[in-house]
Amino acid sequence: MFKSALALAAAALTAIAPIGAAAQDAAQAPPPARAAFERIDYNLAEDPDDILLLDLSNGRRVAIRLMPSWAPEHVERVKELTRQGFYDGVIFHRVIDGFMAQTGDPTGTGQGGSQLPDLAAEFNPMPHVRGTVSMARAASEDSANSQFFIVFYPRFSLDKRYTNFGRVIDGMDAVDAINRGEPPADPTRIVQASIASDNKAKPAAMAPQRQAEITAGDLNAPLEN
Repeated sequence: MFKSALALAAAALTAIAPIGAAAQDAAQAPPPARAAFERIDYNLAEDPDDILLLDLSNGRRVAIRLMPSWAPEHVERVKELTRQGFYDGVIFHRVIDGFMAQTGDPTGTGQGGSQLPDLAAEFNPMPHVRGTVSMARAASEDSANSQFFIVFYPRFSLDKRYTNFGRVIDGMDAVDAINRGEPPADPTRIVQASIASDNKAKPAAMAPQRQAEITAGDLNAPLEN
């Protein structure tokens, strides 16, 4: 009986040993690598293939650093549409003071988009701070298509609810000058969108609108008693 007990004990140790070894190996194994989210490079001379340029009707240029490590499919979509000329002439149709400026709808109504399929969400930990460029969407998380918005002031409530895919690295004052409204009475528009590496020339300056000639009669006003 003593020999049987020893045999059982040995069998038990043999059964436990692999589990213990596996646990030890797991303890010694390095932790799984975290997703890498690259830092924003503010140097306009670096990686021009990931810089979106927006030449606006207010006469200014905005440079946006696109971040493929944050949202690769969204960055690829914006590049594709930009190179198609999709954004040229499109207005900022929803501009809320203290919040954001939204564009990317060729109909100017906020209801339109491109003919390409909607994108699956690529939510990430990047915060919605001043200058953030993020994808607009409908109620469905996977409904982003072509519209995007630029944040005026931090809005952390948007984090992990909208796909943050870039940051303004130059010309934020031009973003601040975008006309407000939903839609604005006199909307600011994207005259030309381009990728910096494509080296597209800046569009010709917008011709100033000719004002009606003021006559002496226009200076007269009815007198009140």
